[in-house]
Amino acid sequence: MRFSKKKKPLSLINKAQTAMFLVAFCCLLPHQVAAQVNQANVASTLPQLGDGSEMTSSAERRLGDRIARELYRDPDFVDDPVLGDYVQSIWQPLLAAARLRGDLTPELDERFAWRIVLGRDRSVNAFALPGGYLGVHLGLMAVVNSRDELASVLGHELSHVTQRHIARLMAKNSQQTPWMIGAMILGALAASKNADTGNALIVGGQAIATQTQLNFSRDMEREADRVGFGVMTQAGFEAQGFVSMFDKLQQASRLNDSGAYPYLRSHPLTTERIADMQSRLPLGAPQVNNTPTMTHAILTARARVLSNPGAEAMRNWQAQADDVALTRQSPAIQAGVHYGAAMAASRLREAAKARKHFEQLQRIVAADHEAALQTRWLGVEIGLLARDLSRPQVLALGQTVGLAPADPMPQRRPELLLQAQIAMQAGQTEALDTVVQRLQTWVAVTPHDALAWQWLGSLYAAQNHPLRALRAEAEARIAQLDYAGALDRLKAAQERLRDTSAQEASADHIDASIIDTRRRQIEALLKEQAKEG
Repeated sequence: MRFSKKKKPLSLINKAQTAMFLVAFCCLLPHQVAAQVNQANVASTLPQLGDGSEMTSSAERRLGDRIARELYRDPDFVDDPVLGDYVQSIWQPLLAAARLRGDLTPELDERFAWRIVLGRDRSVNAFALPGGYLGVHLGLMAVVNSRDELASVLGHELSHVTQRHIARLMAKNSQQTPWMIGAMILGALAASKNADTGNALIVGGQAIATQTQLNFSRDMEREADRVGFGVMTQAGFEAQGFVSMFDKLQQASRLNDSGAYPYLRSHPLTTERIADMQSRLPLGAPQVNNTPTMTHAILTARARVLSNPGAEAMRNWQAQADDVALTRQSPAIQAGVHYGAAMAASRLREAAKARKHFEQLQRIVAADHEAALQTRWLGVEIGLLARDLSRPQVLALGQTVGLAPADPMPQRRPELLLQAQIAMQAGQTEALDTVVQRLQTWVAVTPHDALAWQWLGSLYAAQNHPLRALRAEAEARIAQLDYAGALDRLKAAQERLRDTSAQEASADHIDASIIDTRRRQIEALLKEQAKEG
């Protein structure tokens, strides 16, 4: 699995990128390893389904945190509020269904992270990591035709975690320390994008030989299919999505996948698996229309633009939108192309072209409320391209996403973060106060939202609350598991407090107390990490 398309020298390779492919490693058994080790010994030590795992859920979570920390540092890590919100709208119902079915036990529910990490890579891939982290490449989001197809992949990966497949396979290597296992995982991920780099990391970690084709056992794949199918349908998604996704992968496999579908290598299809999923469809079930909806076409276009940000690709989007043949396509396809063209023009800072394509997009989606809602972020982004906007004009943009103090707090993350961006640009006291209060409420419920903490820190700084700004910066680092960076921010806050007058220090007493408590908590976490290393 790769998080970047370009090769980098070993000294610059980000181990986070390699970790994304580990989904396969921790969850999967390397075939080349099996070829180089006595196959009888491998077969005799492979845990059977239902066996207890030697790795505790706490140990698995710590290992997952260690790998995820590298992923968050990777330059190809993407926290796009629009796509993230879309994925969460599928992921949360799947989690709820797994709880209802009993697949997700209360212990794992509490101990594991259950976070999804998006990667910019254009390849079609998704994977599960130790401790409840899942990775999704934008390339996968760009090829699925419906929410149901994406739900089938996420449900499958979720089931690898809830059934403890990762821990069972890692228990095979229980003689290795968690850090050594992590090094092996990172090496496997590096090998997926650069064989030389991968081999160097693997040797450096004193790991056994490995390759990119790392696979779960067949029994584990079948179990993840079966459980994932149940979770997906329990969550309200169409069962046909599982079958159509298999059909899509099977077609790619028949075309001799050249690397664009690494999911086929980490999760190889078999005729048995395909037949099993087809047999689970109700008898006489009608064929579900798998044509992308307008909303899905828009989000697919967004994934494609974000995964290929080069100037040439941006020009191609605009050329597609200007092609007269586009008018003969379905409204959904037209909406997707104009969305991509408007977004591409905004990335190139070509405001006039961006507005032209966005206006065409608005006409197409006018009758589709959900699709129109998904265009808000792009509309505000294009609106803010104008360099000579007055404060009232900026605030007028804010009203389109509910920034007025009398408006209720938005239920969706994209609108809330848009409000933060607009409030910062406007610099108006009332707008700043409104968004700060809303963000405070948001992070109290979702403390792992690093981007929300970052915006809150910026808004605090604009309000001249330096201690709160530094604390928010620290919380953003904590959300991405960067405890050393968080400690640095907390120390900076305490140093600033020591340099203030007694009167100012008294006014900041509550903030100082929170900062001191958080510093001691983070220092304890770092000491624990040092012992494990």
